Amino acid sequence: MENNNYKLAAWPAFVHAKCPRCRRGDMFATSMYGFKGQEMHKTCSHCGLTYEREPGYFYVAMFVSYAFNVAEMVTAAVAISVLTGSHNPWLYVSIILAIAVVLSPFNFRYSRVMLLYWLTPGLHYHPEMSRDKIN
Repeated sequence: MENNNYKLAAWPAFVHAKCPRCRRGDMFATSMYGFKGQEMHKTCSHCGLTYEREPGYFYVAMFVSYAFNVAEMVTAAVAISVLTGSHNPWLYVSIILAIAVVLSPFNFRYSRVMLLYWLTPGLHYHPEMSRDKIN
């Protein structure tokens, strides 16, 4: 008997950078932190969705990444102030820049994932595409 209510949860699919339409195929070919850099697949290996909706589509992800950076830097500045009480600007600059460098691969990946999951009109989850392919 076939289960017609087969659905995959959104949050685990988002965290693991799975396709927003079927939540099965990987969006990235490489790991987040590695020496090869991050390479994104052109299409979903499960449902065939083309990730780059139009030429230059992922330029919008830069704005999302910028918002991530601002939130991380403000959080780091508040944490430094609360934890150290220091007024030395070089302490703030060095720690905040180190955090920005360490989190840049995270920001790159999840700004694209967020763009596809929640900021792309007309791109929605289709549970019927989550099923295993039958050859």
